[in-house]
Amino acid sequence: MSSPVNRPLMAAAALGMVVTFGAGWAVGHSGDDEKNSAERTVATPAPVMPPTPAPTESSSTDGSGDAMEYEQLDDGSGEEVGTAAARAKLPAVNKWKKAPIGVFTCPKATVKVATSDQLQKALDTAEPGASIQLADGLYNGEFRTTRDGSAAKPIYLCGSRNAVIDAGAIKGGYALHFDGATNWRVDGFTVRNGQKGVMVDRGRGIGLQNLLVERIGDEAVHLRTSSRRNVVRGLTIRDTGNRKPKFGEGIYIGTAESNWCEYTDCKPDPSNDNFILNNRISGTTAENVDIKEGTSGGVLNGNRFDGSAMTEGDSWVDVKGNGWLISGNIGVDSRADGYKVIEILDGWGWRNLFSANRSTVRGNGYAINVTKRHSGNVVRCNNTARNAGEGASTVKCRK
Repeated sequence: MSSPVNRPLMAAAALGMVVTFGAGWAVGHSGDDEKNSAERTVATPAPVMPPTPAPTESSSTDGSGDAMEYEQLDDGSGEEVGTAAARAKLPAVNKWKKAPIGVFTCPKATVKVATSDQLQKALDTAEPGASIQLADGLYNGEFRTTRDGSAAKPIYLCGSRNAVIDAGAIKGGYALHFDGATNWRVDGFTVRNGQKGVMVDRGRGIGLQNLLVERIGDEAVHLRTSSRRNVVRGLTIRDTGNRKPKFGEGIYIGTAESNWCEYTDCKPDPSNDNFILNNRISGTTAENVDIKEGTSGGVLNGNRFDGSAMTEGDSWVDVKGNGWLISGNIGVDSRADGYKVIEILDGWGWRNLFSANRSTVRGNGYAINVTKRHSGNVVRCNNTARNAGEGASTVKCRK
């Protein structure tokens, strides 16, 4: 959850108007909360970038020859910046194409399960290359695995939406927990009625695909404690925060600084290089996505956000990490902002890139609210905003 941030006073954007973040309209403000505004221009929304991923490594250019991924920006304030900020790199605008795990198809089952006991046994004994198939039906309980697949032979866990993992209580534990497990491919089934839905701790190379995660006490999906290079793709997430609304995020990446001593030896949680792609998130009481301080280099692309159920969050996405690409997303209905970038801890919330996002805010904030101006965050002029009460962005856009 983000803390409230004081906003500069600003004339409200006309409701129903779609605006690009062009130089002729962009709004900026200085450190003493003064602002300047210019004429607004009307334009049609920018197209969303195609969501087709490729399981290859990230490129250093944006397709035009500009080495955006490695561009280092001066904060412009003349002051020294924190170590984390100094290391942060602006991501390539096409990094969304370079997901470490591509779209996958579940292979023929090597293990078929139909009961809770059979499922837990399969999770306890899975070897690289195994393919676990869930029969349709109800799997009551909390399920956990520590098993490793390999990059060449991942472990598959697959079922239809009618195969339902049900943890039984929104005040319980984790419905499905990958605890130090690596190289899994998880597809298709339903997860519900846990305090948390899918938890990944110290997970590497895990692909979560096409799941339905619903009726959750706190957050639906959480990547935590150095979970890296995982892909969350095509999930439907809804109805979270039933235990405590302030913890009801859809997808939560990393660990809040207040919990670092509990989970990461009082150091930042480097849950880095995770890709959050093409998910549909609604019915969350807190943010649809919360990107925590300490995380770097991730991608948030092609998602659809709906903030109409938020009672605690004030933006679809809180960005407190560094070097994230936030691109090609569509958002509707927020209490305040569409996206909010926050330096909650010195040197974090830096050098993130916003490109080709389409925002219908219907709230009293900004489409993209960068709360610390001199933080190297870049808002491209191809973002569009509708019904954002305070305007499109707090920073001038860049082409």
